[in-house]
Amino acid sequence: MNAVRPVVAAGISWLTLAVAPAAGAQELDARHFSPAPIGTTFVIGGVGSSEGAVVFDPSLDIENVHADLDVVTTGFGRVFALGQHQARVLAVFPYAEGTIAGDVGLSRQAAPLSGLVDPRLKLAVGIRGAPSLTPEEFASAPRGTILSAGITVVPPWGDYEPTQLVNLGYNRWAVKPEIGVLRPFGRWTVEGTFGAWLFSRNAEGYPGTAHKRQEPVLAAQAHVSYTWPSRVWLALDATRFAGGDTRVNGVSNPDYQENSRLGVTLSIPFRAHDSLKLTYSEGATTRRGNDFDSVMLTWQHVRVPGR
Repeated sequence: MNAVRPVVAAGISWLTLAVAPAAGAQELDARHFSPAPIGTTFVIGGVGSSEGAVVFDPSLDIENVHADLDVVTTGFGRVFALGQHQARVLAVFPYAEGTIAGDVGLSRQAAPLSGLVDPRLKLAVGIRGAPSLTPEEFASAPRGTILSAGITVVPPWGDYEPTQLVNLGYNRWAVKPEIGVLRPFGRWTVEGTFGAWLFSRNAEGYPGTAHKRQEPVLAAQAHVSYTWPSRVWLALDATRFAGGDTRVNGVSNPDYQENSRLGVTLSIPFRAHDSLKLTYSEGATTRRGNDFDSVMLTWQHVRVPGR
């Protein structure tokens, strides 16, 4: 039991997603593809806030936008065998509440926002270095380089009103295929991921009759983390994403994104199956619409079969 716990506690950080309600490219997920025994289940609950310059839809004619949002997140996940490979599924459901203000034309306007943000549904599969293992096998297995592939699906289930300039939902599907590499070096872990967000059409763009399309957004992440014997771990996080220019009714918008963010993640375990994780990130370089600060505190409960 004690041999399994440290690895599981270090390997569940992929559960927490950035909650800023933008396109999703700016997510910072340390240890996103870390392994865990087959049959492991996860439950999470989180609270956080996001404040700063946020453009939910970069094609909108809004300038000098400032948003102040509080976010509550719930989710669950499970690790299972897919052939000889380890796989995991995760569902995360955010709810946001706050205010947003911006210059619309020549006037400054503010409006409250509250409701469901589009959820995230994730599937990840270990391609190499992540075989399907029972808890007993996992406890004694050597740790090496892990190559994994994943896909994130964002269905249009968030709150969306076509006659509103700004919404928490996007009223379109988004899909992100990605690939990641994780390599442990003693107590250090280095990892990187690369993926692309692909978007369907929104046929009810503001004021409700516009047809909006968005080009893909390429996104890369890098993380370096250190784990102490107490199972506490700390990660430095970075992401860069580019693309996402839009067309409304066939007319191109000058809204190409090319942004980067930096962050830090601290995970502290308590009791046998629980941990608290504090994540902070901020904009490093911003070309369009994502210069905000975000902080999230997440509780994670992990159950391993027979433990």
